[in-house]
Amino acid sequence: MISPQERKERSERKIIKKGIGINKYLPMVPPSNAVKLRDIDDVCKRAIAALLSTQVAFEISNQNYKDVKFFIDLMYKFNVRDCLNPKEQNLVNAQFSAQDVTDVVWEYECYWSLVWALGLVGDIEDASSVCDCNIAVRLVADCEDFEEFKAKCRMRDIEEILDMLDLYYRYHWATVQRKWIDKELPIGDLNEEIVYERRRGLEWLISDEDNWFDISLDT
Repeated sequence: MISPQERKERSERKIIKKGIGINKYLPMVPPSNAVKLRDIDDVCKRAIAALLSTQVAFEISNQNYKDVKFFIDLMYKFNVRDCLNPKEQNLVNAQFSAQDVTDVVWEYECYWSLVWALGLVGDIEDASSVCDCNIAVRLVADCEDFEEFKAKCRMRDIEEILDMLDLYYRYHWATVQRKWIDKELPIGDLNEEIVYERRRGLEWLISDEDNWFDISLDT
């Protein structure tokens, strides 16, 4: 186990190397013995529910309403219909706002953090461009059911997950600082929206909040 200070310093070295500004006084993420990582079943269900919900959101945004049912049926097939957060429920129940659709479309990047944590994709330190949507879909589409998806997964070690969370926390500070306070702060090639959503997924892994839209993402 490494200390939060060691983790912070390691993240800062990576960030500086990427040409991104840092805040030496930004708090540290908790040590691994102070957090509880969600179990693999919960992470798998949230990942599948998020992926299928993003597909529903895409169909709605493209006004392909007849195709929405296909993805809702898949939610039942993978046994995740009861795992939806309120915004996802709004889409499925056809009681959504335009903001609900936008927010759920962006869950693609939250999902990308989860499938990284599940060992299904490689390094996600590059936050310059959106995830590979074809791979994202295939990870679920190539499975017959929930158990087949879960069988492919191997949760990463909590230390590795906290390393990535710490890094994204500091990415997020930089993008917020650049946007609202210091227009001269270097942020390399970071994409603000991608950083924000991937951090949401990583924070959810150790959060007590089931609805990841309720998780504080302060910087």
